[in-house]
Amino acid sequence: MKLKFCGAARNVTGSNHVLILDNGTKIMLDCGLYQGNSKGDWPKNNRWFIPPSEVDFLVLSHAHIDHSGRIPQLVKNGFKGKILCTHATLSLASIMLLDSAFIQEKEVEQWNKRQIKKNPRFSDLRVPLYTVEDAQDCLEQFISIGYESWFDLDNQVSIFFRDAGHILGSASVTIKVKEGEKTRTIGFTGDIGRPNRPILKDPIPMPNVDYLICESTYGDRLHNSAPEEFEKFLHIIKRTCLEKKGKLIIPAFSIGRTQEIVYILDQMENQGILPRIPVYVDSPLAIDATDIFRAHPECFDKELHRYMLQDPNPFGFRNLKFVSSAEESKSLNTNSNPCIIISASGMGNAGRVKHHLFNNLSHPKNTVLIVGYCSPETPGGQLRAGKSSLRMYGEEVLVKADIEIMDSFSAHGDKKEMLDFISNQKNSVQTIFLVHGEIEPQSAFKDYLHENGFNKIEIPHEGQEYILYDH
Repeated sequence: MKLKFCGAARNVTGSNHVLILDNGTKIMLDCGLYQGNSKGDWPKNNRWFIPPSEVDFLVLSHAHIDHSGRIPQLVKNGFKGKILCTHATLSLASIMLLDSAFIQEKEVEQWNKRQIKKNPRFSDLRVPLYTVEDAQDCLEQFISIGYESWFDLDNQVSIFFRDAGHILGSASVTIKVKEGEKTRTIGFTGDIGRPNRPILKDPIPMPNVDYLICESTYGDRLHNSAPEEFEKFLHIIKRTCLEKKGKLIIPAFSIGRTQEIVYILDQMENQGILPRIPVYVDSPLAIDATDIFRAHPECFDKELHRYMLQDPNPFGFRNLKFVSSAEESKSLNTNSNPCIIISASGMGNAGRVKHHLFNNLSHPKNTVLIVGYCSPETPGGQLRAGKSSLRMYGEEVLVKADIEIMDSFSAHGDKKEMLDFISNQKNSVQTIFLVHGEIEPQSAFKDYLHENGFNKIEIPHEGQEYILYDH
């Protein structure tokens, strides 16, 4: 039995790992898109370490595009098998993959135009990774299953989903493989959520496994506690919108982060402490995703269920407006009144938020609030790094707005929360493979795990293959 790391190896995006059984069966875990706008993303997103036609099953941990975003391409390139995920993940994937396909088509169209503008004889034009039609086709191969029950892929392999508390429908994956008289277990954490967060249930530790693929995004830090987060967020709102009379721009992914921010603002509104200013959610995908959240209350935690007894709509309040049309989105940039704009994408590298950053970064009265991990090459990553200017739409934009960072909004556990999640594996796991992280946090997390009693820990390179059991 072998394990090959085909993505998110010493990198936070492009999650993709393949378990290869002795009989040749290949089980892919996640099929994510590389994101970040770095020059290396295009070749990575056009490369397969294992031909799609050779993959027998795909098991999807959750719907985020860095975990699901190459599925239409996988099917387009020859994958014929079933795609297994939870019920809520299928609901989200059905809108997210179509949205991703639309973005693929538009970005390739714009890239080709730029190349032709530079050189009218340019002929090496790109084609989209996949189209909207490809995304629609791949959905026919999905099968959704519930948490907490074993599902047989065949007479040798079973999988088990358990709530990972990361986003709606997210799951850790346990794979049980029967080989002769022996049964082997391999675990994949997916993205580890955070306990005591709004909306979702807390992550539940996985069953004991022999080998564990573990995320490590924030392996070098601790997040703020919920009360500190609430007060800091309120302070940023008041300072920006009341004192400076400016706009608060929040780049936020449409799935999970946006709904959590809206829920916290809803709580502030019900407590009478939210300033009376307009709040705009400027993302068509977020609108659809919020409807899907409402349709899956089985994923909500007890606190939200109690809250909904007093407020049946935790994702809506008096001054909140969901913006759907492009015209209304553009009008927000000509409106100089104080407001909060929550817009995708979370890294600032795609979607409507790019226009909001372009139009608002150069004004000192405004604030940009970064609420999670951003790849270094993206606008969000550059703002996190303290860059004084950004190159956007062919222009140099000076950064005069205040830049605030609140990683506590992240749906990824910090180093202690990840340790707590896998602590029950200490006496069973033979090797832990750290993925979904940059090398510095991964190295720090590896040391942290050693200090807390874990022994063999590997940080795979992209394309690296390990023998788990050698017969």
